[in-house]
Amino acid sequence: MTDYQGFIGRRWLGPASRSLALSLSLVVLVGCGGTQTDAPAPEAEAEAADAGLSSDFVSRPLPNPTSEVILNWASLPGGREWGTTAGIDIGPDGHVWAYDRCGGGLQDGGCEANPELDPIFKFDRNTGEVLTSFGAGLFVNPHGFHVDDEGNVWVTDFAGNEAGTKGHQVIKFSPEGEVLMRLGEAGVAGSGPGQLNQPCDVITAPNGDIFVSDGHSGQGTDPPPGSTGRILKFDSEGNFIKEWGKIGFRPGQFRTPHAMAFDSAGRLYVADRGNHRIQIFDQEGSLLEIYNQYSRVSGLFITDDDTLYAIDSESDMARHPGWMTGVRIGPAAEDRPTAFIPPHADETRVLQGVAGEGVAVDADGNVYAAEGPGSRPAAGGGVTKYVAAGN
Repeated sequence: MTDYQGFIGRRWLGPASRSLALSLSLVVLVGCGGTQTDAPAPEAEAEAADAGLSSDFVSRPLPNPTSEVILNWASLPGGREWGTTAGIDIGPDGHVWAYDRCGGGLQDGGCEANPELDPIFKFDRNTGEVLTSFGAGLFVNPHGFHVDDEGNVWVTDFAGNEAGTKGHQVIKFSPEGEVLMRLGEAGVAGSGPGQLNQPCDVITAPNGDIFVSDGHSGQGTDPPPGSTGRILKFDSEGNFIKEWGKIGFRPGQFRTPHAMAFDSAGRLYVADRGNHRIQIFDQEGSLLEIYNQYSRVSGLFITDDDTLYAIDSESDMARHPGWMTGVRIGPAAEDRPTAFIPPHADETRVLQGVAGEGVAVDADGNVYAAEGPGSRPAAGGGVTKYVAAGN
């Protein structure tokens, strides 16, 4: 299937360009139904170029750099079944870290209902077997996930429990599972000093500064009172430095800053999921660029050679018409996907397929997806491995 969708999304276009984008969207929808379609006429390709749309990719499919899909790649101990997940990363030793929401998700209690279960796991990158696990009894609903250069594991907990003793926090663990730091006030959703409100993700800069993207509930058209859409910056000891952003669609505003990643130059990429874009900032909060060609992004990963991987778990006719789920891949310095991993088939999403919320890439180019409620609403989650071609 040709990934025309990656180049006709939400962007500021003139009237003629909007008409062209709509026409291309209709071509995609017909094409997805199995009907043969013709390539755009030369005049349409010229107008696409004028609009900033790449006619090369409008008329040709993007290559898939993977050759095999392995579902349920990582096994949990004792025959335990996966609940849902959205977080995955690669540790400094090359092994794969991910979390499971304790056999469930937010709707059925997740980790709050199963406090005896470890949510955080380290898997052998070759076999998928568990190497270590920890975190039992500490979370309501894990969400954001990051492993730093020293192997410390950072997790956001974006929901609070009824007792007001857990949630709306970031927890830092040692590689062995010792709690080293907490950010936010346990169980309290707020925007005041020392408070978080449904923190989406966390990441650390090379100098140790900590960045938290806050405000999962700000995605809809009518967010609950008190919802946030912001990035918070702390020093390596957890002392607050600054914040920027609010709920909105304008440059520098957010509707659920769902994930973050750094490139080699230290630029901060934020998946502004509700606005179907990636916003790029310096570490002081100045907006540098906005990318529109990576669709409705749930997860981000940037490799050492500055290749950007952006996974879309949610696009459909209701939330992002004309686009498809999957992993878009391209040079981090450009708003230009050059490869695409399509969604895999699943009985819960027969028409559009499935792609996860979190994404990570190992040194051999294998891609791992953490599948959660946004990608497999009826089937739970787990880790899917996309094996790089040639491996």
